[in-house]
Amino acid sequence: MARGATRLAFDAVEQLSQIVEGMHANIAALSLPLGAGTNGRTRGITGFVYDSVRWVSAGARALLDEALRWREPDDLAALPHGQADTRIAILNGVLGDHLAATQNPLAIPMRVRPEGEPRSRIVLLVHGLCMHDRQWQRNGHDHGAALASELDMTPVYLHYNTGRHVSENGRELAAQLEALLGRWPAPDPELAILAHSMGGLVARSACHFGEQSGHAWPARLSRLVCLGTPHHGAPLERGGSWVDLLLGLSPYTSPLARLGMLRSAGITDLRHGNVRDEDWQGRDRFQRSGDPRALTPLPAGVECHAIAAARDALVPVASALGRHRDPARSLGFAESQCWVGADMNHFDLLDRAEVYARVRGIMSGAQREKIVRSWS
Repeated sequence: MARGATRLAFDAVEQLSQIVEGMHANIAALSLPLGAGTNGRTRGITGFVYDSVRWVSAGARALLDEALRWREPDDLAALPHGQADTRIAILNGVLGDHLAATQNPLAIPMRVRPEGEPRSRIVLLVHGLCMHDRQWQRNGHDHGAALASELDMTPVYLHYNTGRHVSENGRELAAQLEALLGRWPAPDPELAILAHSMGGLVARSACHFGEQSGHAWPARLSRLVCLGTPHHGAPLERGGSWVDLLLGLSPYTSPLARLGMLRSAGITDLRHGNVRDEDWQGRDRFQRSGDPRALTPLPAGVECHAIAAARDALVPVASALGRHRDPARSLGFAESQCWVGADMNHFDLLDRAEVYARVRGIMSGAQREKIVRSWS
């Protein structure tokens, strides 16, 4: 953990030096209050000083990283549960794409964690942004544990880096599900997915890539239940893009826009609810633009449910129910499979009795008969 933290600290020095140098350059050039400023680089002795700061930082980083490499195992799984898990999950949500790209030991590797005896009915639980697999436990309740106790299901908890692109996590999850169900010891496994917030986008992405890759596991999927999922985006991320725009209007504040551009790919995917690579590839993810997505439909042949919270300040009810002002973009959840919890917020969806009653009712339906592809 110390090795990952020191790498991140040196990354912060690099970014901070660029911000300070950019402001210094624009002030020294007496740039106009609005419009374009300089290229953000200073000249002469001043430029040499800023370059020296970065050179010294890079050298110290290399030496310290090598020293810590021999003192600390790079194994996040060995960290104690609790506060460390929560802090690392938040860090991954905010900077996870950077952690993964720089091979920082703090980057969370995707893994599945089955709990209890392997049974024929499996429920995969997919957490949301800046969270981890053990945060399904809230106020003494865990949807997965309750379903295991009452409906004889085996909960499998997914843990993943929420700062990566949703589509990157979706593709990896599809591959992990193919491997998991291929070796599942109980006969004829049936899979259901219960996903909270961003987790619903990751689950839909996994369904897309599973079908695209010809995987066998999608034929085992019977139900998908999304709790407060921003199928059509979250206004908080859209607000962040407005801050970027406003900071960029003046050369004296434009270097500060770098801070906003540190937010992860996972966060910017929430602006519109990106699910596929095509939703973001070839575009500047920080540039304000209309919704570029083509419709990614709900998985065919799967019973899909949307649950929203009436007082959710993070995900509007319409987005959580897959409804769009353009009817052609609406996901088409059946009305009977949409439900809005009164007087509850985004995180109440994890433990309110009314929500669990709805989830239990969905999961307790008779096991569906499906034509299952042969397993290789």
